[in-house]
Amino acid sequence: MISFLLCVVALIVGYLLYGKLTDKIFRPDDRTTPAVEINDGVDYVPMPTWKVFLIQLLNIAGTGPIFGALGGAAFGPIVYLWIVFGCIFAGGVHDYMCGMISQRHKGASISELSGYYLGNKVKYIMRVFSVILLVMCGVVFTTGPADLLAMLTPEKLTSNFWLWVIIIYYFIATFVPIDRIIGRVYPVFGVCLIVMALGVSGSMLFSGKFEMPEVWNNFTNMHADNTSAWPFMFVAVACGAISGFHSTQSPMMARCIKSEKKGRRVFYGAMVAEGIIALVWAAAGVSCYDSSRALLDAGGGCSAVVYEICQSTMGKIGGILALIGVIICPISSGDTAYRSARLTLADWFKLDQSDWKKRMLLTAPLLFAGALICHLDYSMVWRYFSWSNQTLAMIALWMASVYLVRHKKSFYITVVPAVFMSAVSSTYLFSAPECFGFFWNALGIDYSIYYPCAVVGGIIVAIAFLLCFVFWLNRYSKQTRTLNAV
Repeated sequence: MISFLLCVVALIVGYLLYGKLTDKIFRPDDRTTPAVEINDGVDYVPMPTWKVFLIQLLNIAGTGPIFGALGGAAFGPIVYLWIVFGCIFAGGVHDYMCGMISQRHKGASISELSGYYLGNKVKYIMRVFSVILLVMCGVVFTTGPADLLAMLTPEKLTSNFWLWVIIIYYFIATFVPIDRIIGRVYPVFGVCLIVMALGVSGSMLFSGKFEMPEVWNNFTNMHADNTSAWPFMFVAVACGAISGFHSTQSPMMARCIKSEKKGRRVFYGAMVAEGIIALVWAAAGVSCYDSSRALLDAGGGCSAVVYEICQSTMGKIGGILALIGVIICPISSGDTAYRSARLTLADWFKLDQSDWKKRMLLTAPLLFAGALICHLDYSMVWRYFSWSNQTLAMIALWMASVYLVRHKKSFYITVVPAVFMSAVSSTYLFSAPECFGFFWNALGIDYSIYYPCAVVGGIIVAIAFLLCFVFWLNRYSKQTRTLNAV
């Protein structure tokens, strides 16, 4: 219990201190924001800060800090540390920089920002990469709720039926102006997500029914399948610590915020709030189950685990909140994923989205592609989504580092997590069964042999990225000095 409370306090203090430092480095001012300057009534719509905060929280959260944290709980209480340090020093900085830099570029999407600061080749890669990631995210947040709705409704209403119902809703929410559905309904669901976390944490702390293990008494990898914490825990817990998906969502809210000076509250604040939610569910995972094996073997998948935890901690009310959490919350992230994909394509092809015909031209193919992918194996889609998610975070952090250098600001707050995430993504690519691990297994090479090689390879890639950045920095500094001398 003590370590859990200390971690919650650490996240709050991190927002107050490190979030303020991040804000001070960026230096927001009173310039007119894209929401006010452009205001097209569709995607650029000024909204109150409290509403933008709740929408941002629901956009970046959904079930991410719930399912991901429960996956991380299989590694034991050490997952607390990744959530805290990852959220403060990586995720909060990542979300804040993506949102604020987007504001400085008229609400541009992450692919366009990457191209502007990392070069055209990266821009084209990121355009394709971002759209694929966003569609996969939409798929991930379609299949799960559809399956659960099928379990809770008459047999005639199959998962395929609910799949199409959700896709039709996605089409409507992606197509209409942001303040029509998202701006009105999402703040309510955001409050529900917070209430659910408060209810679970309150029951664990005060009911006396649960024993919350301390980090210092369990400072080891407790995963029942002996899965290595590095890098798998750092990929499993994405949304609660750092997630590349957020870099696609922050620009969307950058088109709705009315003042740059509210950026820390919206972008960094929503990330810290998500970190606290993830911490609650990680604590629930290690407290409500006797062992990692019991958590992993719980029937019905993560949705069933969430329902069981909510019922055991809050009774019937918890069951209702659980249904909201595992059905409505993921759907809310799915439709914003498709909306971000539409905006990315609109930036790519320079299509004015105030014209409903041009919105339709982009929305229909995206939802059709998502519907096709929904029929693939869910677990396979999730695994590739997880890796691409953290890779996108890595690229976004390098983009922010170049931005800070070009604007003569301290860049260490982005370079350090960029190097770290480069190592995480590369090691996962070299070792995960769905990536290079498949080839090692096909060749009959044992995990105990190729895993150390994957770790070394990941470190080498991270160092190589850092050296490339240092080389560019030295060259850029020389060019700047030459121009100043002239």
